[in-house]
Amino acid sequence: MAEFFWPLRICKLYGVNPNRYKKVFFLFSVVLFFPPLFLLKGLAAQDSTYYVDYKNKLTTRAYTSRKYTSLIVNDKFNDYRWRFEPNTTLNLGVGATYNDFTLNLAAGFGFMNPDRGTGETQWLDLQAHIYPKNFVIDLFGQFYRGYFVQNFNADIPGVLGSIYPDLRLRMIGGNFQYLFSGDKLSMKAAFLQSAWQRKSAGSFLAGFEVYGGWANNEGLMLSTEAVPINRNFSGLGFFQIGPNAGYVHTLVFWKRFFITGMLSANLDLGRSFLDLERGREYRWGVQPNFFGRGFIGYNGPKWSLNANYVRSYVRFSKVEDFNSAFVTGNYRINFIYRFQPGPKLQKYLDYIDPEKYLPINRKQKNKN
Repeated sequence: MAEFFWPLRICKLYGVNPNRYKKVFFLFSVVLFFPPLFLLKGLAAQDSTYYVDYKNKLTTRAYTSRKYTSLIVNDKFNDYRWRFEPNTTLNLGVGATYNDFTLNLAAGFGFMNPDRGTGETQWLDLQAHIYPKNFVIDLFGQFYRGYFVQNFNADIPGVLGSIYPDLRLRMIGGNFQYLFSGDKLSMKAAFLQSAWQRKSAGSFLAGFEVYGGWANNEGLMLSTEAVPINRNFSGLGFFQIGPNAGYVHTLVFWKRFFITGMLSANLDLGRSFLDLERGREYRWGVQPNFFGRGFIGYNGPKWSLNANYVRSYVRFSKVEDFNSAFVTGNYRINFIYRFQPGPKLQKYLDYIDPEKYLPINRKQKNKN
């Protein structure tokens, strides 16, 4: 259980006494994982000529998806590049959105994955992409065990396709951005289809991100045919925080069809480490990262069909001529049906409506 409480684990990795900072960690965890309810409604008044919320309608979905978190290791000394990939499944799921509350459940069924490729992976991949009116919030919790080398850029026998059943990867973090034109652009229309973007619009974004993670293996991470033992390592990790900025635009055509693209760049200060034969080596550095996402589809009055892709690239500071990165992705195809719930169902939906728990003065502001 302690491994899932990420501040304690990161303190252990870096030799810091967590008791000295437990109040800071508690406050930071609350801000990171439980955004205040007032954020759920944003700050700018909605311009209904640009988009319309399907408020009080239940947006249901059936979808297919695949999530993954890959590890990339670049050896600058030998100019080698490894890509470690998990063997995750193609999933089939169902979900629903009511106002600002969304719940999705999915599983990888055997008939969708007749040939899962090389090796087995045990994984729990928690991704939350939250789109209040004036905010974009992304939360990640990746817990993987079992990888294989999907890509290697040199001709060394036995490296490509090699299996690492004991290679474990953990990453937890979040990305927070303010959407400057949230009154004209709806991210919910693109990602959740609980709104309809009526006119094309764009917006700049700015915010910050924080990530921590590590990967380790019971043996060496890299093939000794490519990297000698004195340069090889059994584990690596990082912690970083920094600002970000980006731009998002939705192009609406033929009234109900849309394409949305979003890209943000980040500049993070962090500390990375490698577990070498002679001990652990640390390095501070500033790293540029990026976060991209794309959406395309049709959003009708009741039905919607769309595809989307979310990809995050988080680099480590270079240690001993090794540049590493975690690549997190999630691609989905959604089939949406939207309807007005009846009185019996409405009674239960009212309990999960975030607006119910807002202060009275903010409820009145939202109605206005």
